[in-house]
Amino acid sequence: MKFYTQSFIYDDPWSIVSLAYFLRYPNPYASHIISCDVISRTQTPSGTLLTTRLILKRGALPRWAPKGIISRSESWVVEESEVDPMGRTVRCTTKNLEFTKVMQVEESVFLHQNDEGKTMQISEARIRSRFGWGLTKRIETFGMNRFKTHVQRSRDGISLILGMLRQSRLQTLGGPAPYSPMYFAPGKIRAKCSNPPSRINSRYYAEVRRMWP
Repeated sequence: MKFYTQSFIYDDPWSIVSLAYFLRYPNPYASHIISCDVISRTQTPSGTLLTTRLILKRGALPRWAPKGIISRSESWVVEESEVDPMGRTVRCTTKNLEFTKVMQVEESVFLHQNDEGKTMQISEARIRSRFGWGLTKRIETFGMNRFKTHVQRSRDGISLILGMLRQSRLQTLGGPAPYSPMYFAPGKIRAKCSNPPSRINSRYYAEVRRMWP
């Protein structure tokens, strides 16, 4: 099993970074994301928000991978998150639901506001393969290297959305309120993507608007 961890600090406050995190799809740095759908969303008695999303991703195998190791290039990933607005934290975990014998990837992301009012992001990943045939370590190394690349692209995507959120503050009085998710209707974000996902669930944006009025 391979383990990887990395931390990063955003200059923006937690409320804005957490909004950008949940609005990060679609963006041009995540062209491998095909769809993202909210499966459930509930509020706990303590006031935290629990959300489960189902994400369809497209991936590519390395040239050395045996033919037929997986049946298709698309796979489903489940994302479970908890938002604590009082504690100013977001905890999110994702893991693939298919081809887990070839490679199981479990990722966790923790966002919290530090004493300086900035937002710390801690990303961790565990990559495990049970494929055997002398390829276990090679598959795990491939998964780790790919994850490192995706972590950077994910940050780039969030930074892009943060820039759009800042831009929304410059709208006229007749436009959306500062930091309003209304500014980020699926069509507007899609127009900024060179290779946007083909299916976006608009109901998700309605749910996000309820979280950040």
